[in-house]
Amino acid sequence: MTDRIEAAAAELRPLLQEFILWAPAHAPDSDPDLVGPPALWHRLVASRDVAVWRRGDLRTVLLERMPTVVEDPDAAADGMVQALRSYLTFLSETGRLAEGSDPIDDLLAELDDLEDDFVDAMEDVIAERSFDEDEDEFDDVEEGLGDFEPFSDEIADLPTIRLRPDAELAAAARQTPLIAQARDLALWVGHERKVGTETLLGEDEIDQALAALDLDGQAKLWNLWNLAIDLEFLTPDGEDTVSVDSDTAAWPFDDDEDVLEVWMMGLHSLDYGDPELEDDDLTLALAGLTRALLVRVLVAGGSRPLGELRDELAEAVADYDDLGGDAWAAAGDDPLASVLTWLTGYGMIEVSGDGDGVVALTPLGAEGLVHLLDEEDIEIDARPAIEAMTALDLLSFSADMSEEEADAEFAAWMELRDPARAATELLDAAAEDEADALVRVQAASLVGSLGEVAVPAWMEALKEPSLRPYATTHLAQLEVAEAPEPTQADTHWLILDMWTISAGLGKAEFVSSLHDIGDTAMLIGLLDTIWKVDHPHLVELLEEIEKAHPDRQVGKAARRALFKARSSRN
Repeated sequence: MTDRIEAAAAELRPLLQEFILWAPAHAPDSDPDLVGPPALWHRLVASRDVAVWRRGDLRTVLLERMPTVVEDPDAAADGMVQALRSYLTFLSETGRLAEGSDPIDDLLAELDDLEDDFVDAMEDVIAERSFDEDEDEFDDVEEGLGDFEPFSDEIADLPTIRLRPDAELAAAARQTPLIAQARDLALWVGHERKVGTETLLGEDEIDQALAALDLDGQAKLWNLWNLAIDLEFLTPDGEDTVSVDSDTAAWPFDDDEDVLEVWMMGLHSLDYGDPELEDDDLTLALAGLTRALLVRVLVAGGSRPLGELRDELAEAVADYDDLGGDAWAAAGDDPLASVLTWLTGYGMIEVSGDGDGVVALTPLGAEGLVHLLDEEDIEIDARPAIEAMTALDLLSFSADMSEEEADAEFAAWMELRDPARAATELLDAAAEDEADALVRVQAASLVGSLGEVAVPAWMEALKEPSLRPYATTHLAQLEVAEAPEPTQADTHWLILDMWTISAGLGKAEFVSSLHDIGDTAMLIGLLDTIWKVDHPHLVELLEEIEKAHPDRQVGKAARRALFKARSSRN
């Protein structure tokens, strides 16, 4: 079945790409991405021809097939019928609705009739689908050659990956040859260039583009064309025209953030490195080869001999697809040639050494892989380089570390900073989000460990309401004469921060933190006054105390405090 799906997807791809160019001008309210699933399953279960559509096909696809295969029923309910309506209109208006199809008016009328039933079906899917069912469905999906999931345990066990500073990454991104070539192609395309129905460019235009960009094959040209679209260097601006974006000529940009944003937009272009063969089935057998190489380099620690990679990937290709061995042989003397060329051109790897050499991830490659793994919710320990780590980075990452590991990270971070300045940076970071009690507690603990050198930072923190309770407490411990004494409101704020953190750990931890206050009478007395504190989590904490505490008297006290807190805020 996987081979059938991949073959159908390959057959549909040119048509869907042209629809994506057509849609912004003719159907701006439709989401072209929602057309792929119904169009694919129309080809698989209803028609041998992607361009032949009948009224009955719509019912089969939308009401019988989509509820069993849809990935995001919410998005489908909101826009799939509208997207399919636009797609059928596109087929009709551009002459692509093939003979044997029902009239377009009949197809659109059928969609109108089916829409309410389709939305109901999607709502049923949403109601029935549980997390466990989603997991089971995911487990049943056949793994592909380029999937990262089979390596998730090895990735989780890797030592910490240190990500380089943005300035360094941006400097490398500015030097990537493929982005420069995509820019040059977009500039060659120019403004309002007509694209064809069968091929985007005519034969003469293809020859001109190949000569202008010094390319030796059409496959490279179309890969660059797709990259230019991904990077938004080329954009559709009419029914059958594309134009270079006004900012394209300015690449490489001056602003580091803009440069990295562009590079990330083209990150998924790494799939263009997969070999393209004359036989579509053999090409599909090698789909994912570029990702497969990258993940194997990653789990090897960031570098690996090319000869080893070639042998392992040849075996993997044969294991993942019945045609894998034939495809590997058909790819020529070096099936990895296009993979290495693309990844090198996009700045993700370097190949060094004599003979086969060694493939190594670049800092850009590591950054990109971490991003891709994060998209797939695969755990990896990746942090900014110590010299590039901000105070907020340090506080955020420390929350997920053991105490020993967090202490080591803090010590390494402090080695590069003046202690007084470090104290200011940490407290400034803690003040960024008044609702983040955990970051605030961590910052106070770290700054407190610096001793008297942190006094100026604590004095400045007195001006920040969320930090004032910590500042008064630590200044009192340091016996700073001119500092104000902690007030009852300060103490109550600290308690509310503690409760906020424990509430995030579960009911048992939360109730335990309530018992830490003392006996029932002490807790009730505290609830009778703590409602006055203007803490960002006060209301939700009182609601949780009312629900979670086993003593009914405490629950009543929390309910009274909750009423007073809400009244005082209205």
